[in-house]
Amino acid sequence: MNAQRLVDERGDLWLALAPLWLEREPRETDYARMIAVIQRHDLTLQQLEWVFRLELAPVLSRQQMSVAGEWRAFDDYKLMKQLVAHNLRLKGWRRKSWMLFSGLTTMMTRHRWNELMARLMVERGEMP
Repeated sequence: MNAQRLVDERGDLWLALAPLWLEREPRETDYARMIAVIQRHDLTLQQLEWVFRLELAPVLSRQQMSVAGEWRAFDDYKLMKQLVAHNLRLKGWRRKSWMLFSGLTTMMTRHRWNELMARLMVERGEMP
């Protein structure tokens, strides 16, 4: 997998889900945009969980815990470079170690992710 293919296949999904890691709670418009982008990708809930845990959380959790001070938005270009670099290296022992530690890297945003997944299930008609 090369960098351009990663951007083409995942870039809009990654950028749509990035607000889960911002210091403010996502707005209704954020959740609506996330759901619209997710629907275009036609991924299962399990596949989305792995995108959250392995492709996004290792990069975005570092930003969330940085001492850089207040941040309310991302530099999309810089974020995309970091996400692509991480995902190009996500093989073998790196992938296994992120799987092992993904509970820690998703801990601070898990409540937001659960809210998004509940909304997605309603949108898909999968929730009674």
